[in-house]
Amino acid sequence: MKNKAYPYCTPPQMNNLKEMINRLAVEKADDTAFVYPCESGEMHKTYYDFKEDVYAFGAWMYSKKIIDKHVAIVGENSYEWLVVFLAAVCSGNTALGIDKGLPDEEIIGLAKIGEADVAFATDTYFKKVEKKAAKKAYNLKDLEDILTEGRKLIREGKGKAFEDYEIELDKTAAILFTSGTSGVSKGVELTNRNIAYEIVHTSMLYEPYGGVLAVLPFHHALGLVVGILMVINYGQPIYINKSLKYVKKNMEEFGPQTMFLVPMFVEFFHKQIWAEVAKKGKTQAFKGLMKSTDILLKAGVDVRKKTYGSIQKVFGGNLEYIICGGAALDPMYVKEFRTWGIEILNGYGATECSPCTAVNRQHFRKDGSVGQLVPGIEVKTTDEGELCFKGDLVMKGYYKNPEATAEALEDGWYHTGDLGYVDDDDFIYLTGRKKNLIILSNGENISPEELEMDIARDDAVQEVLVYDEDGKIVAEIFPVEEHFGDTEYFEKLKNKVNKGRPLYKQVARVKLREEEFIKNASMKIVRYKNIPGYNK
Repeated sequence: MKNKAYPYCTPPQMNNLKEMINRLAVEKADDTAFVYPCESGEMHKTYYDFKEDVYAFGAWMYSKKIIDKHVAIVGENSYEWLVVFLAAVCSGNTALGIDKGLPDEEIIGLAKIGEADVAFATDTYFKKVEKKAAKKAYNLKDLEDILTEGRKLIREGKGKAFEDYEIELDKTAAILFTSGTSGVSKGVELTNRNIAYEIVHTSMLYEPYGGVLAVLPFHHALGLVVGILMVINYGQPIYINKSLKYVKKNMEEFGPQTMFLVPMFVEFFHKQIWAEVAKKGKTQAFKGLMKSTDILLKAGVDVRKKTYGSIQKVFGGNLEYIICGGAALDPMYVKEFRTWGIEILNGYGATECSPCTAVNRQHFRKDGSVGQLVPGIEVKTTDEGELCFKGDLVMKGYYKNPEATAEALEDGWYHTGDLGYVDDDDFIYLTGRKKNLIILSNGENISPEELEMDIARDDAVQEVLVYDEDGKIVAEIFPVEEHFGDTEYFEKLKNKVNKGRPLYKQVARVKLREEEFIKNASMKIVRYKNIPGYNK
């Protein structure tokens, strides 16, 4: 199919998550919903099983007077995590998704910001929340006992309160915490209306029609709402990855058709592929093969499956699409993965927008863009070039933080802090981050992201930050291990990057470091913790 505009997809309609799981329990009762590796082997759950488990857990919650409460969930990606989340949301409670990887005091701090009444944690993390996160905590290793008790309540006719509860669309369903590069977490209130609108309308741009490997953390809006709930609404099977160390194994076992990733994963896979090619001494020959493949593809001849079978096998042999969001991704990765037969569809959004506001489509995409606007929402740019969104997917606000809410929301418009523009086909392009702008003494404004992207393309660079120091542009680089301290190499790289750029846009100095930059939960570098004197 040619790359051109085509009608929107027609996803199943729904007004809330309870309605969604009820429909699937009838329409796809015996279809696989989840596959999950666990200690006893591999667990399979159908869509009927899933609904039964959510209802049993909900009945049990009501019996424990967990009604209209704030329910914190802490733990690795798991089936248990999702059952608690759905049961909480479908019972009128508010779910708090908390990053398990944070230091203990930060986990407790977020639970307090969200005013958690009760906490559920997987066994590994239970001791972190047992006494400090909430008044009462439960260990999810006891899930089966809880479900057994819930099923008994339903058989005895004591599950009607949960079953009959009608979801209020504008009530807060979840509080998910931002992990922005400012380093200050805020609790984003997403309503039932926000989540339902996001699932249905984002699905109009992209339709999964095969299995999905769930890698991104469930406490993250992209990993949960888009990577899980959108896929559930389409009734496709989801393979839950429990730990990043098993990603390669899970891909080979499950053979997903789609994966939702952040750029860090794409960049890692890309480097691994090229490292294998280099190990065999075939780098130049491989580059030539890729050029030939692209020429044939333009002529309508597709030899990618046969030519790059070994690469595709790494991803399970069936991977067609990677939906990538959470941070900027160099278009170079998109083009090279396309040559290998895997299409990367860049997307864009923020937790405050439930989270997706744009994504490239399967058969209508523009390299360099972050995708086409989600149908039904509005977009505008301010005089400064800042992107703003309005619509039913925009958050209710930051929980008990009216100052931050007033700063982010103006007349219903969410101000993203991102600079960019929208073309005639409603594709969005990013040009930088408003608060990251380097403003020089001559009045020129520079987006450091432009320089960072060019520098990061070099194989010797693992991570880079560009910033202003005493009126000069500095590039601080964390190199790959074999280039630690190699000032001569990076001086040449600086000259290469500067070539053809106006003087005011040139890097004046390179700093090398021997450890990674501090990052947030989305694996974005936290600027204010890494740049000397940074106080924006």
